[in-house]
Amino acid sequence: MQSYVPRAITEKIQFKLRTMPAVAILGPRQCGKTTLAQEMIADSDRAVYLDLERRADLNKLRDPEAFFNLNADKLICLDEIQRLPEVFAEMRSKIDRHGDTGQFLILGSASPDLIKQTSETLAGRIAFIELTPFLLKEINVAEPLQIQRTLWLRGGFPRSFLADNEINSYEWRLDFVRTFLERDIPQLGINIPARRIERFWQMCAHIHGQLLNRSSLGESLGVSHHTVNSYVALLEQTYLLRVLEPYHANLKKRLVKSPKIYLRDTGLLHALLDIKTHNDLLGHPVYGASWEGFVIENIAAAHPDWKQYFYRSASGAEIDLVLEKGRQRLAIEIKASTSPEVKRSFWNALNDLQIDKAWIVAPVESAYPYKHGVQVVSPHMLDLN
Repeated sequence: MQSYVPRAITEKIQFKLRTMPAVAILGPRQCGKTTLAQEMIADSDRAVYLDLERRADLNKLRDPEAFFNLNADKLICLDEIQRLPEVFAEMRSKIDRHGDTGQFLILGSASPDLIKQTSETLAGRIAFIELTPFLLKEINVAEPLQIQRTLWLRGGFPRSFLADNEINSYEWRLDFVRTFLERDIPQLGINIPARRIERFWQMCAHIHGQLLNRSSLGESLGVSHHTVNSYVALLEQTYLLRVLEPYHANLKKRLVKSPKIYLRDTGLLHALLDIKTHNDLLGHPVYGASWEGFVIENIAAAHPDWKQYFYRSASGAEIDLVLEKGRQRLAIEIKASTSPEVKRSFWNALNDLQIDKAWIVAPVESAYPYKHGVQVVSPHMLDLN
């Protein structure tokens, strides 16, 4: 396993630092934000790093204006920024006084919607960039199928993926779940019983890849569907849940209106379902849906400039992932079989949507043509161009 994995968004962050006063790297806790930032500024004498979870570093910002003035010519990196949202006003003042690009690099474990002060106070002065756990394209692919299998089972959180063995990886993920419930949620100022969120998260794991039925989930939890919406938003805004909306083209067809939900990291999905090994996964009912979520996350996170949907009509025409950018429309069907087959409903959906290009993504060793211009590929072989 690699000790340091270069991240795909590094160049984008560097570009934004050259063009914007502040850049925020946002993503779930422990996804590698600190490692990436420290790697980027390691060789620079014009950068200063503060970890706001360390009391000594937090104390340096007792008087933010004095600290910012002392380091006026440096890139100031503030880690775990959600611990000190009141500093945003002083950041804005410094940005407006100096007018330079590359003044602040901030790291946070919550979305812009959860740290509203960022987007409100620094509007027009900050670029937001999401860092996910490891993606397939970031991992050394000398042994692509083995790496893919490991990443799928363990998920992409660095300490889980790079663990010495499956048990250490599994136990790290259980600790992550516990810490998120007991520490991270209260730190975000959210007053929901940890046990209730844990139950909801586990329910989401059991319906991973299925349509979201808010009323059914609410009945199981003993809460309203509005409360379920707030729980979905919480997990979505902390980068743990992906809500995939249905494609609503201007078609004369009855279409499914409910979104699908996926746990974004399959390692956490497997931990919540007590899946420890690949053999456990092979025999579990979530096997196909887990593979589907793994593929969708790797495509969606790697191509945020494409709008992402699924398609399902009342007559049964269906596509797992529809990508749209401008006038381009692509389709991806996902199969967990090494000998994938698609049904007539797939071809009907391609015709409904007038798809430009389509693939079947499966855990195959090499790409090959299927029919009608559709190729079967493994996820690491997929090229949208």
